[in-house]
Amino acid sequence: MAIMRYAEALRLAMTEEMERDPNVFVCGEEVAQYQGTFRVTEGMYQKFQKENHGLRVLDTPISEAGIVGLATGAAMSGLRPIAEFMTWSFALVAMDQIINHTAKIHYMSGGTCKVPVVLRGPAGAGNQLSAQHSQSLESWYAHIPGLKVVLPSTAADAKGLLKTAIRDDNPVIFMEHAGLYQQRGEVPEDPEFMIPFGVADIKRAGKDVTIISYSNQVRFCISAADKIAEETGIECEVIDLRTLIPLDMATVIRSVEKTHRAVVVHEEWKSVGFGAELASRIYEEAFDALDAPIERVGGPFVPMPYSKPLERAAIPHEEDIYAAIKRVIG
Repeated sequence: MAIMRYAEALRLAMTEEMERDPNVFVCGEEVAQYQGTFRVTEGMYQKFQKENHGLRVLDTPISEAGIVGLATGAAMSGLRPIAEFMTWSFALVAMDQIINHTAKIHYMSGGTCKVPVVLRGPAGAGNQLSAQHSQSLESWYAHIPGLKVVLPSTAADAKGLLKTAIRDDNPVIFMEHAGLYQQRGEVPEDPEFMIPFGVADIKRAGKDVTIISYSNQVRFCISAADKIAEETGIECEVIDLRTLIPLDMATVIRSVEKTHRAVVVHEEWKSVGFGAELASRIYEEAFDALDAPIERVGGPFVPMPYSKPLERAAIPHEEDIYAAIKRVIG
């Protein structure tokens, strides 16, 4: 194990996979000489140029549609591209490419054409980056057949899930919360360390309430669970989904059948957010196990404000999750 930042774990995963497989390359705006907006690709351009591997870290024009088109075409040709967006909010420019082409080519070719591409970059609320750069849009992509949707919450998960994404033969939407890049944690140094998709992780065991979340909200859920346990003795089980597509409902249902109560938490807007899908699935599959209505915690239905106090009010925090736990306990 090594202690490293979330961003460093992502870099390590990409570097190991590029060393293992010459078909893997990175492309995106300013990922090479500038080394990435959040420095996730720091040093990679110099490393792979120096070792005479050719254009393995490639700067592209400022065109998200062009980036996705380049990456999708390269994947169809047998390469394994990792395309970075400066922010997932900018990927909206490439939605036609992602939804009508990247996600559907395998199906429309009758399975003869694979598209092993990873589309990755920062998502979620930034530090006063305002309404056009602070959006959680994971539900949009989870709605599209043909895409896998991954949102790691820890440095170890970031490495293990990214390596799995790179080796997957399907297009993967890989969302890294901007608030996690500097978070540190233990990361396995084994170059074969991988985490399978569709396997949720129980980050905290408990018997009274099941809390289901993913990405940056997981740490707030753990904090709220620890606080309420200390103050009241209520023990919450915190489940980190890690991937939305594929979705590990089996782990969620087992936990709900044990605790009989559920709280679903995410940063994206509560209205039509992924929590609604989770709640619906729990009601469909475990209604008889519930002793209380499911609580949903999500962002208010407003564009992200620039003002720091208003920005904080627009993002779920520990106190919001704590209040939801108290409500579901009654």
